[in-house]
Amino acid sequence: MAASNSSFDQTSAADAKNGEDFSVHVFSSSAELLEKLHEKWNSVKQQPYPAMYSSVYGGIILDPAMMVIPMDDHMVHRGHGVFDTAIIFDGYLYELDVHINRFLRSASKARIASPFTFSELKSILIQLSAASKCRKGTLRYWLSAGPGNFLLSPAKCPTSAFYAVVIDEDFAQCKEGVKVITSAIPMKSPLFATMKNVNYLPNVLSVMEAEDKGAFSSIWVDKKGYIAEGPNVNVAFINSDKELILPSFDKILSGCTAMRFLQLAPKLVEQGRLKCVKTTDITVEEAKESIEMMYVGSTLPLLPIIMWDEKPIGNGEVGELTMALSDLLWEDMAAGPESQRIPVPYA
Repeated sequence: MAASNSSFDQTSAADAKNGEDFSVHVFSSSAELLEKLHEKWNSVKQQPYPAMYSSVYGGIILDPAMMVIPMDDHMVHRGHGVFDTAIIFDGYLYELDVHINRFLRSASKARIASPFTFSELKSILIQLSAASKCRKGTLRYWLSAGPGNFLLSPAKCPTSAFYAVVIDEDFAQCKEGVKVITSAIPMKSPLFATMKNVNYLPNVLSVMEAEDKGAFSSIWVDKKGYIAEGPNVNVAFINSDKELILPSFDKILSGCTAMRFLQLAPKLVEQGRLKCVKTTDITVEEAKESIEMMYVGSTLPLLPIIMWDEKPIGNGEVGELTMALSDLLWEDMAAGPESQRIPVPYA
């Protein structure tokens, strides 16, 4: 024990000495700081964030060094904020209206008043997309209780804040299957699971847990033993009777892509390839007996799952019906009705 304490004392002394030698730079001016920030972004070959909107600034920002939010924003230090995502695909915004509607529902549950109406939010996001010149990527946006102080309550914050950023990223139809696990991380309560809020620590830990086990992601199961969702996606199953099943949405987030998926999938019923399409409670045992399984989410939009907890789903290969459903979603993104696709008015 004495040797252990001696070793600890020596380490502490060494750390203290190193700490005395460690000097923190103090920026003498905003110009010096901005120069430092530009150094960072000038080294990036391709700018991943071509444009940002901030209601704090009151406009669109094209300089990545200035794409920041205040430290005293309650979304930063209290997690009091909601967000949503839309896709920019081939110069069109896909399902923007339904995402904004869900965004405002989440804001209402989080007791955050939007500084803009639905139409104003939509206009800002379309103009931001145009200014970014991005033709394929994601559009993410947040509504915060706003900056103002470091208190728990937002009562003294002058106003809520709206932020949005365009992320230039490529994505393609997923044709390879992935492995998943059942997550041991507790899922969110229905109140927080059904609003798209920024408190994503359980989601992050759930994905990290899966990666630690060599899997792509995970599946949450509720306290009653029913399938819930993935960390940031919905999940769907096809059973041996050719029924397409999604878990009920009463305790999980109602995915916009999943809802569109439910509208498109009956086409396979009309073709006689599926028996029916439904949402219902499904147990882990029933789910693992499925012949096909998939994640459903905005940026996928459909990802085949071929193994769960080290056991194959069906024959362990990407299913024909899974790919047929994937084709329906991709066709809708590429050439769907005007109600689903808004052309971005690039200059």
